[in-house]
Amino acid sequence: MYKHYKENKEQAKMNIKEISIKDYNYELPDERIAKFPKAERDHSKILIYNKGNVVEDTFYNIVNFLPENALMVFNNTKVIQARLHFQKQSGAHIEIFLLEPAEPFDYELMFQTKEQCVWVCMIGNLKKWKEGVLTKEIEINGHSVTIKAERLEQVGASHKVRLSWDDASLSFAELIDVIGELPIPPYLNRDTQESDKTTYQTVYSKIKGSVAAPTAGLHFTNELLEKIREKGVIIAEVFLDVGLGTFRPVQVENVLDHKMHSEKYKVPEETVKIVNDAKKKGNRVIAVGTTSVRTLESSVDAGGKLIAGESETSIFIYGDYKFKIVDAIITNFHLPKSTLIMLISAFGGKETVFNAYHEAIKERYRFYSFGDSMFIY
Repeated sequence: MYKHYKENKEQAKMNIKEISIKDYNYELPDERIAKFPKAERDHSKILIYNKGNVVEDTFYNIVNFLPENALMVFNNTKVIQARLHFQKQSGAHIEIFLLEPAEPFDYELMFQTKEQCVWVCMIGNLKKWKEGVLTKEIEINGHSVTIKAERLEQVGASHKVRLSWDDASLSFAELIDVIGELPIPPYLNRDTQESDKTTYQTVYSKIKGSVAAPTAGLHFTNELLEKIREKGVIIAEVFLDVGLGTFRPVQVENVLDHKMHSEKYKVPEETVKIVNDAKKKGNRVIAVGTTSVRTLESSVDAGGKLIAGESETSIFIYGDYKFKIVDAIITNFHLPKSTLIMLISAFGGKETVFNAYHEAIKERYRFYSFGDSMFIY
């Protein structure tokens, strides 16, 4: 599945010895970071870039810019309440951040499991939890439930943690819906609020697993999606489990030395048929968000056709990468020196994208997860 991708990457390394991370930096005033979403999802601004022409509009008008017979691909992942808080008898606070399931390994089975499970986790205040089992009591459905956390072996910079609870009627999904906290992006510099449970999920989210939202999709309402369908635009879905790595900046000077994080994805048979049919007819495939881009570009055969399946991807899109499926992208404004801004630069052209970013800053656009968006086609 990844043969074509590996060849492209190796060829790029042969031709290019260095790409400086400094080339993907820009200055953003702190007040341009959107700490909260707009009161209405589709009332954010959108910067539309089409072959050098720039148009500014409101997101609910995006239907007017969608090409005839286009196909839009959405990531239907759902953010889980991945932050679990415990307190030791000493008073020390320990945070367990769920990263990915270990036992059972499958996401669907994990959220159905009862009594106990094991996750790969990031642990906050780890030095205060050298040994022992953490316990927490909470009332669920009118009766007391005791939750225990046992630290197991280290896995890279993370740890496996066994979680158990003494109510056999409760699934893990039901448990974390009560005890977990939604993990909003760290750059928001604020506590999670009750409203985030709604506003930091897309209206079409279905499959639980992510610790970050596919934020380009946050602008869509059910009403807007209906208008898009009425125009004749086809909608298809993929799944990519958005991991914590999406927030990690590139920390090496030479971009070619960066090690990309891995994320699980799934491309359904139905989506494959729709996408390949669209490509055959010459209809444009619009990826909603960088997670949809990475999923589509990761599941391509040697002939350039999308293929169905479940796997993991660590695809790193940058430089002169040749896109095989994606013809247009709807995306938010991304952090400087991030793999996401490199992906968008690879698609739209670095100079074009950075000119758009500078224009957006000048016009006081709102940036990052709860901010405004771009449509590049």
